[in-house]
Amino acid sequence: MKRKNIIISVVAAILVVLSAVLGTIYYQGRNRIVSIVLTSPNNTAMYSRVAVQLAKPAPIYVEYEEVGTGKRFRTRVSASAIRHQLDLLLLKANTEYRFRVVIDKLFKQKSASESFTTAKQASWLVNHWLGDSRPHDASALGDGMVLVCNARLPGYIMMIDGQGEVRWYWQIEGIGVRSAILTPRGTILAMLRPFSRDVRDSTTHVSGNVADEEHKKPTRRGPIGFVGGTQLCEISLTGKLLWRLDLKKVERDKQFQVIHHDFYMDKQGLIHALYRPDTVVTVRKNGVAVRDTLNGDGVMVIDSLGKVHKTWSAWTRWDMKNDPYMAEYGHDRFHMNGLIEASDGNYLLSVAIEDQIWKVNKETGEIMWKFGKKGDFKMSPHDYFSFQHTPNITKDGELLLFDNGLYTKRSAVRGFKIDEKNKTAKTSISILLPGEFYSSRMGSAYLLPNDNLLISCAKTGAILVTNRKGDILWQSMLYFAPYRAVYVPQSAWKSYFVPLN
Repeated sequence: MKRKNIIISVVAAILVVLSAVLGTIYYQGRNRIVSIVLTSPNNTAMYSRVAVQLAKPAPIYVEYEEVGTGKRFRTRVSASAIRHQLDLLLLKANTEYRFRVVIDKLFKQKSASESFTTAKQASWLVNHWLGDSRPHDASALGDGMVLVCNARLPGYIMMIDGQGEVRWYWQIEGIGVRSAILTPRGTILAMLRPFSRDVRDSTTHVSGNVADEEHKKPTRRGPIGFVGGTQLCEISLTGKLLWRLDLKKVERDKQFQVIHHDFYMDKQGLIHALYRPDTVVTVRKNGVAVRDTLNGDGVMVIDSLGKVHKTWSAWTRWDMKNDPYMAEYGHDRFHMNGLIEASDGNYLLSVAIEDQIWKVNKETGEIMWKFGKKGDFKMSPHDYFSFQHTPNITKDGELLLFDNGLYTKRSAVRGFKIDEKNKTAKTSISILLPGEFYSSRMGSAYLLPNDNLLISCAKTGAILVTNRKGDILWQSMLYFAPYRAVYVPQSAWKSYFVPLN
């Protein structure tokens, strides 16, 4: 019994000392919030900023809640400092929120809860698609959003959620935004398009064994064509412009002053973009040999300062002398409109005039194979595609593309499981879209994480979400032609905020 009492006394003494130490740590670590100021950067309803000043340096974060739904969120932790700025992103317009500041120490210190209501949505950002007349299953998108760009003036990027609400917006004056993508470093890379257009030949068509009038294809002249851009910029997910590059001010060679259709950023931060290299050739027109300067297609690798690191031109791999279509299609022989990195690091290119996808060795420039009509793979003529856009590789390893359907005047989404070794292809996705969504140019199709498909029927202004069978689950009609519709997952925002429930 005596020993037990001694143990109890020792434990009690330790607890008293420990309490005293913790109490000392608590009171010595106590901080004071000097001020909390809430602002709305760029005066948008979807973005608020909390500026906090402390009495002494400490890390902080903000907890906030959407009052009507009870959905709770937490911002990133701001490193130890006296002054902090934290961003509340993807807010809903005209919605009440509660928030409080948390000093992130061993003993959390929390401010009193404060509330605010976001502004009403700007009239030009209200999306009127939602209604019983169109499918609008908000869950069809999963937890992500749709990114679209306006190439006219003013140029802007916006993101739409499953409810059809605009939740993110960025605008630039005096120039359009042709397209934008997410980068490996969690930012947005955008192609900026001057509000001018080159001459185009919308009725040019090939002759000979494909002289049928149905085979007319839109073609372009000049380096910009339908969807060229002269500038690039990188934007943070808070909407901050990180840098802006005007190729015309950097490059003297006109070939490098325009990027075309597609681009991506690699993990090293280099930008791979389609461009329009020219070449001087002799072609026969009406039986007469004529010298002409033709624009073709290729890939250039540049950095954010505009320095060209490497180029590849299709002209260097093309038999121009024996090409029967050089006279008709010389100024737009390939019309490349899609560029991605294949799983093995090489390029996959959409070659619209040929109705093919090419794989090109990134190091040697060799055309490794051609997929599609008259290509290297065994496939049924029923699976041919025409003037296709946006090739991409799905999470299941399928080659997915938007089939514009110039021959049938019906656009479609097609996916293929490709055996590169045996040169065979098996159709895995085949969705013939309703005739009202026929898009002769532009367009995109991507497989979502939930196995639905996000589709842009660009010429009609329609953004669709379908299942693999082609049933339309969600539809948004925009007042402009969205070149692409890009999916932005919830995980893209994890360095800014996380949901708590």
